Amino acid sequence: MNTADGMPAWIPRMLLLIVSTFLGTFAALWILGKVRGLLISLLLSLFVSFALEPAVQYLSRRGWRRGTATGVVFVGVGVLTVAFVGLTLPPLVLETARLVGDIPIWLADLSSYVDEQFGVQLNLSSVATGVGDIQSAIQSYAASLASGVLGFGGAIVGVLFQLLTMSLFTFYLLADGPKVRRAVLSVVRPERQEALSELWEIAIDKTGGYVYSRLVLAIASAAYTWVALRIIGVPFALPLSIWVGVISQFIPAIGTYLAAVFPVFIALTDKPIKAVWVLVALVLYQQVENYLLAPRITARTMSIHPAIAFGSAVAGASILGMVGALIALPVVATVQAFVSTYIHRHEVLDSALGSHNEANNGKGQNGKWNRRWDD
Repeated sequence: MNTADGMPAWIPRMLLLIVSTFLGTFAALWILGKVRGLLISLLLSLFVSFALEPAVQYLSRRGWRRGTATGVVFVGVGVLTVAFVGLTLPPLVLETARLVGDIPIWLADLSSYVDEQFGVQLNLSSVATGVGDIQSAIQSYAASLASGVLGFGGAIVGVLFQLLTMSLFTFYLLADGPKVRRAVLSVVRPERQEALSELWEIAIDKTGGYVYSRLVLAIASAAYTWVALRIIGVPFALPLSIWVGVISQFIPAIGTYLAAVFPVFIALTDKPIKAVWVLVALVLYQQVENYLLAPRITARTMSIHPAIAFGSAVAGASILGMVGALIALPVVATVQAFVSTYIHRHEVLDSALGSHNEANNGKGQNGKWNRRWDD
């Protein structure tokens, strides 16, 4: 009791500390909310720089200046991105419009078929009216977009600005990679610099390995899909095969299902039976990829259990959306590789496994019967 009214002297200081902590936390969360987009762009830029670092190092080892090598890699990635969008987007838009327009014809054919085969008259006028309402809604939405050019243009400018920001960060992280690493290591105690540098190398190795293994699988998937679509007779075989290859490999967890939607969708606009054959072909290839191609191609890059991979993708999507899902697998692979480097694994004693081990090694009751049979 140091005060005249009997209040301990430490209570005002504690109250001040609590209020200051609360206000500081609130201010920090408010600032993080305001710069969340920038932080996500930085995180994605770091991921892309790790993914492209092996290509830049490859050119640098052959005498290229690091800035020039970075520029060449950037131009290559940009050309591939523009080619992907230019090849896949127009057919998808055209065929979607065609499908919506053909629905009333399909309904009329279905009604005639059911009437001829079963003598049942279907009243599909309400469905046709609903389809007409969908068409009117699409036209109205397109008209509103056309009338709101400024708002639509502002959204495009915002997206382009974000892409430009991310590209600039990525370019500088790549072009000045050694300087960035030296700057980061300079704020770490000398005895921890080696461990951090090794973690940096592991992150580059795992991220680059992930991207390039996905690229190989995307090429294999696109080649197979192109052949299958050509045999089945689906239009736009080349754009659709590129779509399947890229989407199925570079979007974690749900990419396989998203990739199959448009080939089946466009085959349906031609003939429904073709859609069935496309679905069968894609499912067959997925089995071949899961059990034959993917284990061999990714064995040296990302050895992650499928359950852990799926869980990490879901967790990443919950935290950061699509960006989190994209970078979750390389992050988990990096952490796994780093932990395995510094954690020593010991041999497991048979006695520690208990009865399960006895059953598996022929030491329990089942093992006695097995030995009798062998004798």
